[in-house]
Amino acid sequence: MGTLLAFAGSNSSTSINFRLVRYTVGLIHDRAVDCRDMAEVSIPMYSEDRERAAGFPDAIEDLYQALQKTEGLVLSVNEHNGNPSAFTKNLLDWLSRKDRAFLEGVPILLMSTSPGKRGAQSSHGIIEGMLKRFGGQVTATFSLPSFKEHFGEDGIAELELREAHAHALSLFLQELN
Repeated sequence: MGTLLAFAGSNSSTSINFRLVRYTVGLIHDRAVDCRDMAEVSIPMYSEDRERAAGFPDAIEDLYQALQKTEGLVLSVNEHNGNPSAFTKNLLDWLSRKDRAFLEGVPILLMSTSPGKRGAQSSHGIIEGMLKRFGGQVTATFSLPSFKEHFGEDGIAELELREAHAHALSLFLQELN
């Protein structure tokens, strides 16, 4: 069995999406997980001029290599004004310039959460389409609405949402076998 890669599409040190990622990978007991806090990663905004002058940033090279070796990806995306955050888009821009099919064949559990009632579903939908264009196989999805109301010290508090999350995680893990 290989290692799973997990991170949030947020560079905030207080990311609720990273909290959801950590909770999710904490439920995986039979596989190694490389869980990355993207708040600790510095990535310049993509530009062709920057790429020509300096090549790919070390953080992008490292993430690309991890994606090439991973058995599967657990990703939770945030939302800014109904769209993916600039950080998430920037990550995908850099990675797709490195290799347009950088996710080829990678099973993905795509999640999202937000303080609002829609749980970042707009961003979730946009990113799902992008991941597929880069070769990723979104095998399961989960969106957690109203994070502050539904997520507590022990994780997802509401039974129906906890069961939906467990089902999505189960579908993802089954795809790996």
